[in-house]
Amino acid sequence: MRESCPSNNLRTNNKSVRNVGFRLEWFRSTIYTFLKPCLGCIANAGTATYYTTYVPSACYGYSDEAVMIGAASDLLWENGAACGRMYTVQCTGPTNQGVPHPCRGNRVTIKIVDLCPPPGCQGTIDLSQEAFSTIADPAAGKIHIDYIP
Repeated sequence: MRESCPSNNLRTNNKSVRNVGFRLEWFRSTIYTFLKPCLGCIANAGTATYYTTYVPSACYGYSDEAVMIGAASDLLWENGAACGRMYTVQCTGPTNQGVPHPCRGNRVTIKIVDLCPPPGCQGTIDLSQEAFSTIADPAAGKIHIDYIP
């Protein structure tokens, strides 16, 4: 007689599906907690700029999505699939000599709510001014970053 896999109950038992989702989220947050000090080990490198007009947005129209938000460049946009995606962003250094030490040593988690279209888009992620200010001096204008989804 063939033994059933414990995950077979997922197709009919909604409570089990919710429990698996909870466990997966717990696992993800636990792993992130251990890897957070090593953000650069698993992060993607890019650049960030900031913007100040948050609505309307390509993802949510006139819905206010708070201020820890960002606009994705074509690199991350994926034809709109980036909408709602969360990224943890950390400043890693300056892109110009105007502000030689812009980084504040913080990380910020932002939600993608908009597209930063070319040719005007000057960074990988265009952060809200509030998010940018959390990780760097806004006088820098553009910074090098590490980011992870």
